[in-house]
Amino acid sequence: MELRQLEYFVAVAEEANFTRAAERVHISQSGISAQIRQLEHDLGATLIDRSSRTATLTSAGEAALVHARAALASADAMRQAVDDVNQLIRGRLVVGMVTACTVKPLFDALSAFHVAHPGIEITLTEDSSDRLVERVRAGAIDLALVGTATAPPEGLDAFPIISEGLVAAVPPGHPLAGRSRVTLAELGDHAIVCMPTGTGIRTVFDQACAAAGLRPDIALQASAPDAVADLAIRGLGVAVLSESMATDYRGRLTAVALDDVDIPAVLALVWKSPAGPALRELVQHTRRSFGDVQTAPAAVGG
Repeated sequence: MELRQLEYFVAVAEEANFTRAAERVHISQSGISAQIRQLEHDLGATLIDRSSRTATLTSAGEAALVHARAALASADAMRQAVDDVNQLIRGRLVVGMVTACTVKPLFDALSAFHVAHPGIEITLTEDSSDRLVERVRAGAIDLALVGTATAPPEGLDAFPIISEGLVAAVPPGHPLAGRSRVTLAELGDHAIVCMPTGTGIRTVFDQACAAAGLRPDIALQASAPDAVADLAIRGLGVAVLSESMATDYRGRLTAVALDDVDIPAVLALVWKSPAGPALRELVQHTRRSFGDVQTAPAAVGG
């Protein structure tokens, strides 16, 4: 008895016709008939009634069908199990992150994964969040750490890491430095330093300004949060950053809450289903590495 004979038998049972079954499994009608006769010989029973134009199962055939399907399913499961092991031994994963954002927990996860699975090549690529999401959807990137507005992008699996508000970050001595809160309209009286279009921070800020009917004066743009903060420290404008980003510059920048920005900036890991075994394993490493969302790094900006 061979697996291919069981496959042919199931095809005839489901198609109720030798010709259609032969087309389905890509074999000649005479070939499928011969294989099923051999199966019947091995089992010592007639499985298919051939007395009419429709191929129908005998009682023995009905009993055999259940086990034939189970045997084929078991064989498929065995192949998948072996494939899963092979994919954890060798392969390649492409991981995306926002440009110039150093995210230590992600690097820790990549390091731990590499130790566990040294045969899998990891390629790290940088881009804006919008383009990273597009590349994940297209299958060009396996896993990406992105910043978005409100929630992770639809249609992708996601692990949200942190959701937080925006602040205006200003150096000591700035007119806004003594304020606890500022409105977007008031912010419009000052030059603004912000991330470029396509990043999570900029998307949140643009959406909030549009909702308020405002067109902010973006004096300078920089793709890296560090650069945005550094420009503000040098007095070139008010930096628009996430709350956690601004915390990194305490003492050099004062974070002033933005009163009318109700849209959260979200940092999330995103990937496309179905995830292969290597990607599933990497996602587990990143979940462990990032841990509690409340202690997530300041990297919503991308």
